[in-house]
Amino acid sequence: MSSAAVAAARHDSPGGGDVRTSALIFDMDGTMIDSMPWHARSWVEFTRRHGVDINAAELMRRTTGRTGIECMTDVFGREMETEEALALISEKEAIYRDLFTPVFREVSGFKAFSSDARNRGLKVGVGTAGDRHNIAFAFGHLAMPVPPHAVVGGDEGLPGKPQPDIFLEAARRMDVPAHECIVFEDAPFGIEAARRAGMRAVAICSSHQASELAGPHVVAQVRDYDELMKTNFLESLYA
Repeated sequence: MSSAAVAAARHDSPGGGDVRTSALIFDMDGTMIDSMPWHARSWVEFTRRHGVDINAAELMRRTTGRTGIECMTDVFGREMETEEALALISEKEAIYRDLFTPVFREVSGFKAFSSDARNRGLKVGVGTAGDRHNIAFAFGHLAMPVPPHAVVGGDEGLPGKPQPDIFLEAARRMDVPAHECIVFEDAPFGIEAARRAGMRAVAICSSHQASELAGPHVVAQVRDYDELMKTNFLESLYA
């Protein structure tokens, strides 16, 4: 995305005029780490093992941002006991981690950007539909020098995106009002969840086109954090 496109996608101030920005909340997959292609491949392998015929692109469209239990209900087309769902989730996510481990990478510039945000006095949270095992996997490989102020996962009993609960819980744990948070998301359900939470959003276009991640609350659309940092995004916030 060109610098001109970045500028055109942004409001005059990502801080929202006189709106204070106190915290940034990051989705994980596709936003912190460049993992979405391996999630897609893991769904293909998982459903092959279970004899389920899927269109991977369509499945990803329906499920990205939803919790593991919600995804399994969608894939198998039926309600299931929690124990059964958790076993299936464990199998699918183990396939994903095996595939992604040899090529693990962050979304370019994420660690530098989040570190800079903290140094400027902003709180940093994570709100993901991923479970505790995928969260531990991501953080183990990212090796962030300081952990986020709050992490909310998709196995904590909250509804997945586009419902706003995961982001609202991250804000609550950081003791920050929703309107003082900016969400970073790579998926349409996450962008919509931010809107429902009353939060502004930055679209990270690592797995979707900018046109799919638009909205009046979206203050920037970029490929990655290297591109975002070139716009002096953090400098423009009221920290």
